[in-house]
Amino acid sequence: MDLDFSPDDRAFRDEVRALIADAFPPGLSYDDSREHRKMWRLAMASRGWSLNKWPVRFGGPGWTPGQNYIWERETTSAGLPPQVPGMGMAMLAPILFGYGSPIQQERFLPDIREDRVVWCQGYSEPGSGSDLASLGTRAVRDGEVYVVDGEKVWTSGAHEADWMFCLTRTSSESRPQAGITFLLIDMKTPGIEVRPIISIDGRHAFNRVTFDGVRVPVENRIGIEGEGWTYAKGLLTHERTGQAFVSLSMTLLARIRDAAAVIPGSGGGTLLEDPGFVSRLTLAEVELEALAMTEMRTLWEVAAGSAPGAQSSMLKLKGTDIVQRMTEFFIECAGPYAAPWLPATDFPKGTPQPDPIGPDWARREIARYFEARAASIAGGTDEIQRNIIAKHVLRL
Repeated sequence: MDLDFSPDDRAFRDEVRALIADAFPPGLSYDDSREHRKMWRLAMASRGWSLNKWPVRFGGPGWTPGQNYIWERETTSAGLPPQVPGMGMAMLAPILFGYGSPIQQERFLPDIREDRVVWCQGYSEPGSGSDLASLGTRAVRDGEVYVVDGEKVWTSGAHEADWMFCLTRTSSESRPQAGITFLLIDMKTPGIEVRPIISIDGRHAFNRVTFDGVRVPVENRIGIEGEGWTYAKGLLTHERTGQAFVSLSMTLLARIRDAAAVIPGSGGGTLLEDPGFVSRLTLAEVELEALAMTEMRTLWEVAAGSAPGAQSSMLKLKGTDIVQRMTEFFIECAGPYAAPWLPATDFPKGTPQPDPIGPDWARREIARYFEARAASIAGGTDEIQRNIIAKHVLRL
């Protein structure tokens, strides 16, 4: 898709491409190591772009929706994270902007900005995932502290986190949403246990976190007691807008074409010349272009002061479907070379990894295929998104 950008936007796109080329020249690929994260953060900071999603009053660049779109598209195409990685930057900072006290903003935002503190998100629980209003982790007020007991699950990065922003239940007397409180919890506090969950792709990204008499100062509460659902709901709405995966799907589409152009098809030509394959790929591309335009329209509405509302659920629902289909195309391209993929955890620690067989992209994209299965669950299941659309759009 080629949007008709203004001359200023095209000039900005050239600036972005130049920054990426300077930070990671050919032959040096971003690998999400701490060293490369620091390199990328310093490169962004050199242009004042490390806080690209932050409001101007907190040091952000004040980009237009078009510039934000260009930035995400170019960085994703280059395999780079669109912003300084981490949940603190992407998810907690917006909560602090809108609901944190000046003291909390002064205390926590500098460490988030400089990537000095790693944050994790304590939302989902056993039996309470997308239906967060049913969560049961309790926080009981005891003078100037809350005593927290309960369990969180699928907590990304908890084993490396310094702090957690956490939803807790402080009351059960009224409707479930009204008794939820938003707390910031130091992960070094006594009574916290983190246990690993190894995912199907062999990674240790997820964890189970238990709280046993964990004492959290009242000053670490965001906003008003019992109003945490309001804060979390607003964050989830904006998070789901960003889970349309448009830039990632566009990047994968280009890579699929490159891969299919050299793989033999069933009719004697390449897979990219196979009518059935091309028909399905073209349909996915058309849907992706429609999704991209919808995302742009939503971003402009948000920039004008509107909340994305149920549109965010539509974007996440369709974006999840498309990105999962893109990973399935790679499985088809890999053919028999998709089968021997094994997670790194299948080999004893210290054992040399076997040389991969098949195309050099196969291992990476098949790992992405497994990871993408969770996209229809993370951030609210597909069923939850359909319910939101049914209720708020169709008025059912």
